Amino acid sequence: MESFLDLCRRRCSVRDFSDKPVSDSDFAYLLECLRQAPSAVNFQPWRLLRVTDEEGLSALCRCYVNPWFRTVRDCLVVCCDHSRSWHRKSDGKDHGDIDVAIAVEHLCLAAAERGLGTCWVCNFDADLCRRSFSLPEGVEPVALIPIGYPVEGYVRRDSPRLPVEELWLRRD
Repeated sequence: MESFLDLCRRRCSVRDFSDKPVSDSDFAYLLECLRQAPSAVNFQPWRLLRVTDEEGLSALCRCYVNPWFRTVRDCLVVCCDHSRSWHRKSDGKDHGDIDVAIAVEHLCLAAAERGLGTCWVCNFDADLCRRSFSLPEGVEPVALIPIGYPVEGYVRRDSPRLPVEELWLRRD
């Protein structure tokens, strides 16, 4: 059995997808993993839009203009419904983005477990995305998450990680 650390190390950003569709059972598994994510006060403010049709994928390619993105055949637009997110009382901080990020990473790790690839895409035109898909007021697209099988022979690019010593803040 693979350790959680091994799974974390295997998860990577895939930027070249095959045409093989994600099975309904695999997709259902990913959604259940996302659904189990914790959120502030259990408000679960994430909302999802799955895009697999040519028109929708073309719209996403206008929101995120990057050549590799044209290989995407299945993409989640992961949104935060700010009317449902928890706001910290002391300063009003909206925890919706944090909650969405936790849920998305649950999905990405589950995808890696199933041999699927994902990639966090946050550098997209959120306003164009909102308009293109007629998202309701207060629902913000936070990330695009393409999901699919990497092309055969896909080579994972290792990204350097900071040493543990550099993670700590000093208390002097």
